Amino acid sequence: MTDKPTADKKNKKNKKRSAEIIGVFAKHNFYTNGFTPLELRTTLEDLGPTYVKIGQIMSSRTDMLPKEYCRELEKLRSKVSPLEASIVREVIEQEAGKKIDEIYSDFKDEPLGSASIGQAHYGVLLDGTRVVTKVQRPGIAEMMREDFALLKKLAGLVSIGDEEEGEGGGVNLTDIIIELEKVTEEELDFRVEADNTRIFRELCIEDETVVSCPQIIDELTTERILTMTFVDGYSLSHTERIDRDGYDRLEIGKAILNNYLHQVLDVGIFHGDPHQGNIMLCKGVPYWIDFGMMGRIGETGVSLMQDLLFSIIQQDVEVMTNAALALGTVTGKINKSRLMEDLESFSTKYMSAKNLNEIDIGTMLTELLDLLADHNIAVSGEYTMMIRSLVTVEGVLEMLCPEIDIFGFLKDKMMERAKESLDLKEKLTSSVESIAQTALRTARLPGLASDVLRNMVKGRFKVSFELIGYEEPLRIIIELVKNILIAAFACVLFAGACSLSKTTIGPMVDSVPLVCLIGFISSVALAIYSIRNLVKISEKL
Repeated sequence: MTDKPTADKKNKKNKKRSAEIIGVFAKHNFYTNGFTPLELRTTLEDLGPTYVKIGQIMSSRTDMLPKEYCRELEKLRSKVSPLEASIVREVIEQEAGKKIDEIYSDFKDEPLGSASIGQAHYGVLLDGTRVVTKVQRPGIAEMMREDFALLKKLAGLVSIGDEEEGEGGGVNLTDIIIELEKVTEEELDFRVEADNTRIFRELCIEDETVVSCPQIIDELTTERILTMTFVDGYSLSHTERIDRDGYDRLEIGKAILNNYLHQVLDVGIFHGDPHQGNIMLCKGVPYWIDFGMMGRIGETGVSLMQDLLFSIIQQDVEVMTNAALALGTVTGKINKSRLMEDLESFSTKYMSAKNLNEIDIGTMLTELLDLLADHNIAVSGEYTMMIRSLVTVEGVLEMLCPEIDIFGFLKDKMMERAKESLDLKEKLTSSVESIAQTALRTARLPGLASDVLRNMVKGRFKVSFELIGYEEPLRIIIELVKNILIAAFACVLFAGACSLSKTTIGPMVDSVPLVCLIGFISSVALAIYSIRNLVKISEKL
C-alpha cells in the first residue's frame, strides 16, 4: 500500500512540474496553431536537459516527424553543466561497492565530455588498464520517467502541423512520446550500451588492425556506470592532424566504409549514430565508439534492402514496389499505378546519370523515403535509422576523403553477397547488371512456385514445350517434377494422418486409428522413394 504522505508529495511535485511544462508551452504560443520547427527546438531547450535529449533522438526520426522539424532539431547540442567531482566519485563508489582508490591508480575529475544523461571521465585501473568511465547523472532516470508520464498526459493538448499539408497534416504526438520513451529507457540503462558494444565487437569487428572498438570492463559496468578501454586518439574531424601524422585519409575512409557495409549487409546490426565524433583515429586505426544507439534490421531486412537497391539499379519497378511496401506500413489509401510510375521516374533519374560513381546514396534514399511518405507508406524505424546512419557516414567520408567511390563500394558488396548466396563464384563473368537481374529473379522463385502450386490445385496448370534435340533433359525434368509431386503428396498425406489421429475412427490399434497408421507408413515410404529418386536425378545433373 502506497504511503499517503509520500503519494501527496509526489502529486504536488507532478503538479508543479506540469505547471512548469505548460508555462513553457504557453510561452511559445503552442495553443495558437501548434509548434513551428523553430518553436519546437527552442521549447525543448527551455524545458531543460531531459528534453534536449528527446529532441536529439527525434531529429533522426523522419518516420515520426516531418523532415523540416528533424532538420531544425539537428541543431540541438548538449550544453549541460558538468557534475561536481564529489558527486561523480560518489556514484562510482556506490555502483562499484569500492572506494575510488581501490579501483583506480589515477582518476581525472575533469570530465572528457558532459551530456544530458551522463559524463565521461578518464582513469587508470590498478592493473594499468587505461579506461573511460561514463557516469549517469543522479536522479536523471527518475526525472525523465516522470517527465514522460506527464508528457503523455499533456500530449493531447499539443499539435504539430506540417504547413505544406495544411489541415489533416498533423502528427500524433502521443505516439511519438511513447516511442521516444522506449528509446530513452534503453539509454538510461548503461548495461544496454555495454551489451551493444560487446555484440558489435563480436560480430562487426573482423580485423582489429583495420577497424576496432573499445572493450567493456564488466566489473565496472552497471545500470548507472559504464567502463570501457580508453581510445587514445582523436576525432576524424581533425583532418589536418591526420595529414600531419602521415596517415592516408583515403585508406582510412575505405576501412570505415567497408566495415560499415559489413555491419549493414552482412550482420544486420549497425552503429546508429556514426557521426565523426563517434569515430576516433588511434595510431591510424579508426575506432567506433558510443553504442548508445544501435540499429538492427536482421537477415530479412538485409535481403529487403538488397532487393530494393538491386531493383533501383535494374530499374525493375515491380520488385522496387514490392520491396518498398515490405519496408514500411501502409497508413492510408495507395494508388499502386501512380506509386509504380513515381518509382520508375525515381530510378530513371538516378540510373541515367552519366557517372554512377557520383551518385549521392544518402540523398537518393532520403528522397525515396519522402516519395514513399507521399504515397502513405511509413517506413519502419529500423530502416529509417539505417538510411539516416548511411547519410551520416556519407557525410563523414565526404569530409575525410571526398574522392572515395561510395556507390562503387556498395555495388561491389552487393555483388559479393549475391555470389555467396547463389554459389556463382566461378560463373559470374557477365556484367553487374546481369548479376543483379539473376539475383532478383532468383529472389522471386518462392513466389512463382507458390503461384504454380495454386494453379495446379485449381486445375489451371498448363505447360507447353517446343524443344528440338533436348529429349534427355526433358525426360530428366519430367522425372524431377514427378518426384517433387510425389514428395508433396507425401507431405499432404502425413498432415492428413496427423489430423485423423485425434479422432476415434475405427478400427483402432493401440488407441490410434488404423487409417492413420496406414497414412503415416505410406507417407514415409513415398517420401523416401521420392528423395532417393531426386538424389539420383541430381547426380545426373
